[in-house]
Amino acid sequence: MKPPDTRPFHFQQFSLHHHKSTMKVGTDAVLLALWTGLDGVRSVLDIGTGSGIIPLLLAARNSTLKVDAVEMDTASFEEASANFSDSPFTGRLHAFLTDIQDFVPEKEKRYDLLISNPPFFINDYRPGQSQRKLARHTDTLRYEQLIAVVLRLMKPKGRFSLVLPYRESKVFLKLAEQSGLYLQQQMLIFPKPCSEPNRINLLFGLHPVILKTEKFIIRNEEGTFTKQYLDMVKNYYLST
Repeated sequence: MKPPDTRPFHFQQFSLHHHKSTMKVGTDAVLLALWTGLDGVRSVLDIGTGSGIIPLLLAARNSTLKVDAVEMDTASFEEASANFSDSPFTGRLHAFLTDIQDFVPEKEKRYDLLISNPPFFINDYRPGQSQRKLARHTDTLRYEQLIAVVLRLMKPKGRFSLVLPYRESKVFLKLAEQSGLYLQQQMLIFPKPCSEPNRINLLFGLHPVILKTEKFIIRNEEGTFTKQYLDMVKNYYLST
């Protein structure tokens, strides 16, 4: 039997291990971390950090950013902690092993930005592996609970950014609106030009603004990456 591949995933600015974490390095987290605006942002909370990919990319984008990362899975927490310590950004990234609903920041701190690649399956499908179920199904963090956490930990002028499957996002948007979160920006993500969107990046705040909408296509019809995708990742991926 071929041994599992445990080599680290290399970016231009850092490398990380992701083999023990609930979710591996993937397009969803990478695009969310590179799409989310950081103007005026100094403090960030990543909800469900997995291997720590989102905090690492945010730190690579901004040299003064400080990111707290919450993770309830022990193996993922340990891997994220090691990745943070081994990165050039050690000292600016801090992982916490806890359920986000129990997380109380030091001195009741609030954040400029909360960000999450959250559990998202809300239908009857359950991934078979227990760790992936923990990471990908809303049994562990319902949308209502996630919104409540955001409202508790976000500064009055803060923002909340997340990625969801396009279909499930409709449920989240209704709940967010009912709770006083206003959608300010969105990016519809298409696998190919002639396909339907399968993911959406959403940015919320506590105040209404004119909604900005953009479309993002990952691959051309023949399967090669689009210029739009290559431009997004060119300063971070070693190769595409």
